Amino acid sequence: MYMERIAGFLGRLSVGDSHPVRVVGIINLSPESFYKGSVVCGPEDALKIAACMLEAGADAIDVGGMSTAPYLKASIGAKEEERRLVPVVKALSRDFDLPISADTQRAEVARAAVEAGATAINDISGETNSRILQIASEYDASIIMLPKDSKNGSDPIQSTTDSLKEKLEKALSLGVKRSKVLLDPGIGFIRKGKMPWYERDSLIIANLERLRELGRPVFIGVSRKSFIGEILGLEDPSERLYGSLSATAVAVFNGAHVVRTHDVGETTQAIRLAEHFRKRLRRQ
Repeated sequence: MYMERIAGFLGRLSVGDSHPVRVVGIINLSPESFYKGSVVCGPEDALKIAACMLEAGADAIDVGGMSTAPYLKASIGAKEEERRLVPVVKALSRDFDLPISADTQRAEVARAAVEAGATAINDISGETNSRILQIASEYDASIIMLPKDSKNGSDPIQSTTDSLKEKLEKALSLGVKRSKVLLDPGIGFIRKGKMPWYERDSLIIANLERLRELGRPVFIGVSRKSFIGEILGLEDPSERLYGSLSATAVAVFNGAHVVRTHDVGETTQAIRLAEHFRKRLRRQ
């Protein structure tokens, strides 16, 4: 087990063992999203939502212009994604002094976003996109990376760790600073394994501490995701808040450093209580 204290940066924001768990609020610009209640229409609405998130405890904002749920056919063209994303990133970076991550799988959109003021790239593709990694290096942006979806391996925890290790090494080889790499275990995105995807997600959250061996901050998103619906029998994402808070608390207790959420106020309360219990456990 990796015992060295973990430290890094999301933009200019310090994250890791010595800091409170950071809360990243979601600004969703995609009408195709799995959770319609999260969709924001343009810069003006985004600024209002961001202000509310900041007041509720958000440390950063994650902005996405295209739905990334793997079970939806919601792809749009790069120009449309950029058209949605860039004006909002510009407005947020102008009005708020906090990290902004651009949720995109496309290098050209990532470049436009960091030039507009984003200080992190959230690449959920699971692929090793050298162009995005080079952009992160060029602009000294943080990069959030997910494991590759693969049928290989009977141990989802080991498969996740191996994939993230490989991607970390690739990022470093292309000049990304180690301190700017955050690793996301890909809750909701790994669907090809030998066990049901929702069981894989549950297993990862319950054993999140295993990712410490990679020595990088753990970034996780469980907010209203489909594994919650599958386990609790809740098809509508609008009914999954309580399940999201429960999963968040478990993830934080097991070592998450950064949590991405639609529901900043409620999630912040769950995080702080989970942190409280985690600290008590480690004092024994």
